[in-house]
This record gives sequence, structure tokens and C-alpha cells, in this order.
Amino acid sequence: MLAKIISGATIGLNATLVDVEVDIPGSSLPSFTIVGLPDKAVEESKERVRSAIKNSGAEFPGGRITVNLAPADLPKMGPAYDLPIALGVLIAAGQIAPNVSGSMFFGELSLDGGLRHTNGILPMAYLAREKGISQIFIPKVNEKEAAVVPGIKVYAVESLLSLVRFFNKTIEISPCPKVSLKSLLVRSTAEFDFSEVVGQEQAKRALEIAAAGNHNLFMKGSPGSGKTMLSRALPGILPTLTEEEALEVTKIYSITGNLPEEQAIIIKRPFRSPHHTTSRIGLIGGGTNPMPGEISLAHRGVLFCDEFPEFPRHVLEALRQPMEDGVVTISRAKGSVAYPAKFLLIAASNPCPCGYYQDAKRACTCLPGMISRYQKRISGPILDRIDIHIDVPSVETQKLVSKDSAKSESSREIQKRVQSARNTQITRFKGTGIKSNAEMTTRDVKKWCTLSDDCRRLLTSAVATMDLTARSYFKVIKIARTIADLAGDKTISINHIAEALQYRPKVES
Repeated sequence: MLAKIISGATIGLNATLVDVEVDIPGSSLPSFTIVGLPDKAVEESKERVRSAIKNSGAEFPGGRITVNLAPADLPKMGPAYDLPIALGVLIAAGQIAPNVSGSMFFGELSLDGGLRHTNGILPMAYLAREKGISQIFIPKVNEKEAAVVPGIKVYAVESLLSLVRFFNKTIEISPCPKVSLKSLLVRSTAEFDFSEVVGQEQAKRALEIAAAGNHNLFMKGSPGSGKTMLSRALPGILPTLTEEEALEVTKIYSITGNLPEEQAIIIKRPFRSPHHTTSRIGLIGGGTNPMPGEISLAHRGVLFCDEFPEFPRHVLEALRQPMEDGVVTISRAKGSVAYPAKFLLIAASNPCPCGYYQDAKRACTCLPGMISRYQKRISGPILDRIDIHIDVPSVETQKLVSKDSAKSESSREIQKRVQSARNTQITRFKGTGIKSNAEMTTRDVKKWCTLSDDCRRLLTSAVATMDLTARSYFKVIKIARTIADLAGDKTISINHIAEALQYRPKVES
């Protein structure tokens, strides 16, 4: 007898339907074969399915069992096919006769027949809705993840036995109640509050602009000046995720297995801080079976790279294309996948190996050649792709001990301005796919950033004196647009351009 069950496979962040076909002839020698380009995890499902069926009180058929995962030319990976294979075996053996048309099944089985947490549930739920499949059966522990998808019935099942009993109408399983995405999203919290950071007003202002327009930022300063503290305080002023952004991020975390079991979606902007010994694959993504790296896990959030020059040169150079395009494409012999990577890069660095070059308090012990080689570890093309460059000097002793140091503006107050500026950008770019000023292309800059004659004259002079590249020229205009948004101004003024120019790196003589 032949049984056909609908399941799915993930390719990058997208999903595609997979038909699980199970055939058991009337009489034949016992065997269990899976075809259709299964990987090792899918091959091992034979033993999980066999034990799960027996331990669920059903009889495992003794004839030849052939399982085909179609389309046959698509590689199948992971244990999520356990449930559809087990159900197909029971149907093909004539032990149950449910109507499975219009239903999708997805989940990993344990040996006792229970259903384990399975990666990739959210893309599967959206695939079911897109293909007009009315209901999806998933593990109980994944129900919150799928409950945010409207338009389909989600049945959360604890075990294979309970699913069989449901189809035999001996128990009832109610569809999961739907969850509103908007009700789950909250403001990001941070390890530090901006009110706890003494001094560094210019750095705080630069971080506010970076958060409002999603501009990359590079901080250079002596050890102990507060670069790391400022960076770890940044999440507290980031704008709240939109529903669309939250789903984009959650898909990545669902596929990689990084979505917490108690959460339906990612509710805050990610903050990723990879160590400088991270490999290229760890940062960019890849592997034999390509998976997202840190830059994709930081999508719509922050990628904080402390000790930036200490990262291997080839790892930093791999950031070029994702920083420019907002997507990373990983190509392998089996095919290629694309992962989104629209992150806010915060890079921190010492000015030299000892850390005290041009410091006001301590003398630098490095030779000129050492300083030059250290600074050249970061290539010009990478620096040119970073919008905002600031120096973070050591905090003056008087500010540290002053009573007025406790009067600094809180993260909550700054976040309100950032959120207002980001809301302005969302309204401005509605229907274009752009979420922030930093994502504007050259064409978008010309459309949305009208400049007065005074602004053009100032920019013309800056291009000549500061040796700005074409990329830097447009980055200055984008930053000026963000500064105007923070101020609530509809047009860019010469003051906004002047402030934006302060954040470009100084040309060394």
C-alpha cells in the first residue's frame, strides 16, 4: 500500500514542500530504505521511527518499506522527517486511515515516540500558508513559534501516540490559539545605561545617530576610555523591532536552533559580540551544509567587534560585500544560499599596540612603524564602508569625581528620540523595502535628500579638502538625513551637513 505525507525542507531562509512517499508491498522480505538524497540524520530516522512506532503500542510492519523524499534532487537534512515517515509507515501498513490531505507534518521523534524540539518550524508554517495547506502538525514544544502565523491551524502534538489517537478520534487536540506579534515586541534592554557613562558626550551623540539611522560606527580610543561600555549600552537606545523585522530575525534563529523554547519570536534587536579569534565561517557563515554566521544572527541588530584590528585580515575583508549589500551569498558544490545580513556594525579599536598613541595622560611606547602596521590591519575599503568615525579620549579625572556626572541623559530619553526618527524613516520609505537611512541607494539619496545650494557648496569644499570618495560623499548625506530626522526637520540644513562631516575619518598628512 502507498501513503503520501506532506512535509517541507528549508533552503537558506526559504522553505519548499517535500512529499514523503511510503510504499509497503503485500509480501516481501523485511527491509527499510530511504531514498531522495537523505543525509546521515535522515538515514538514522529509520531506527528512531522503528522504536517510536513499537513504543507507541503500534506494530512495526515486517515487509519491505521504501520511503521516497521528493523532489529526489533536493538534499534532505535533519531529523524533521521522522514524524511524516512514521505516519506514512502506519498508513501504508493499514493500521490507521486518516485523511491527511491538506495537512503538513514536521517533527523529530524520540525513541519512546515523543516529539522533540525541531528547528525551522516558522518557515514551515509560512510555507503551509503560502501553499494553501490548511493545517500543520508540529511538536508541542514548538507551538509558540508557529502560533504567530495567521491563516492556518496549528496542532501541537506531544507524541506519535497522541497523533494516532487523534486521527482515530479517541482524543481531541485543539488548534493552538493565535498570538499577536505586536503584543510580544518590547524595547531592547542593555547591560549599561547611558546615564552610567561619565562624559563622552560626542561618543553618545554618535551612537544616537548610528542607532537612529542604522549607520556603522568605528570608535578608536585608549584602554579604559569607555568604548566597550558605550557599545554594550547601545541596545538600550535601539528602536523597537517592527513585526516584519521580527519575523525576518526569527526565521534565522529558528533555522539555526537559537530561538529560545519559551519564546514565540525574537522580541528584541539582536546584539552579537564575536571574539576576535572567530573564523571566517563563524562570522560570515558557511560549512559543508551552509548555515548563517554571526553577521546573519545580527540581522536587524548590532554586530559588535571589539579589538577590531585583532581580527584576521581575511575575516575582516569578508565583511565588505555584506556591509554593502545587506546579504551574504554562500556558494558550495551542492548549491548556493543567501542569508540576510543588514546589521549595525560597531567596531572598537586601540590606536596602537600599547593603546596610548596621542593619549593626553600616558606616553605611547610604540615605534612609528609599529603604529603604522597596527592601523593598516584595517584596510581602506573597510574603513570607507563605515559611516561614522569617532575618537574616544580618556575621561578627565574631574568628570569622574564630579557630582554632576550622575546627571547624564538616560537611555530611555535617548531611545524616545531614536524611535521617533526611525518612525519617520519607516513612513518615508513605506512600500520600498527600506527600513532606515543607511539602506538608501544612490538613487534613493537623490530622491529623498534634497540639498540647498549652501549644502552643496559645503560638500563640494569637503570633497576637495577631505579627499572623500564617492561612497563617503553619499554616506555624509545619509548621516545628515538622520541628524535632521532626530531634530524633527523635514529638510537637510547646512548645520546637519557640517555635523555629519565631523564623523568622517581625518586624512593623515
